[in-house]
Amino acid sequence: MLAGCGGRLPGAGEGDGAATLAARPAPPSPGTPLPPAGTSPLGLEETRDPLLHLPPAGVPGPAPLVVVLHGAGGDAESGLGLLRPLADERGLVLLAPASRGPTWDAVARGYGPDVAVVDRALAAVLAAVPVDAGRVALAGFSDGASYALGLGLANGRLFRQVVAFSPGFVPPGPRAGRPTVFVSHGTDDDVLPVERTSREVVPALRDDGYDVTYREFAGGHRVPPEVAREAADRLAGTLD
Repeated sequence: MLAGCGGRLPGAGEGDGAATLAARPAPPSPGTPLPPAGTSPLGLEETRDPLLHLPPAGVPGPAPLVVVLHGAGGDAESGLGLLRPLADERGLVLLAPASRGPTWDAVARGYGPDVAVVDRALAAVLAAVPVDAGRVALAGFSDGASYALGLGLANGRLFRQVVAFSPGFVPPGPRAGRPTVFVSHGTDDDVLPVERTSREVVPALRDDGYDVTYREFAGGHRVPPEVAREAADRLAGTLD
């Protein structure tokens, strides 16, 4: 989905309660069993169930949690694929929901059922996994990157960082908190051309007061290894 923003972010400051997530980090109840290391379904949805991935070394204490969002036509597994090998190295917990339709609700129309799925998945994970409240983040690729920007800026008191790999635009919605933002985009992207997307999105974010790191690279609609590594380091809190 492609849309330019040209200046101020569309929808900045607008109220849309449908974009607001209720889940918040809290210590799991004593005796709550930790989910197994590796990838496992949450068992919340009959189809397109969210996936949780814990590092092989386990979670010895409050860990960084990253919600990862797939691109159009993708699924939870493709969301995990954005960061899983790097997450294992850096001790990141990954939560990958899946959109109810071919793409995320606010990318196609407005916030709705996908927000509910993300909220239920977050609540389930936060009840079972010790999570560092200061290192909860939202990341995505392509349509998932656009959705990460919209949902992340609407819930900036929950998500301290937003990572957008090759986004198309920022879906309209409310703004809360001031998450830091990392955006990457290829100069030869023929799916979401950079001059009509990130080169408009990034200045608009900065004009609205967000701290944005922007990485433009030679290449197409993808996430280069060096970009993924930098994002993972930021998400783990090892790189400012």
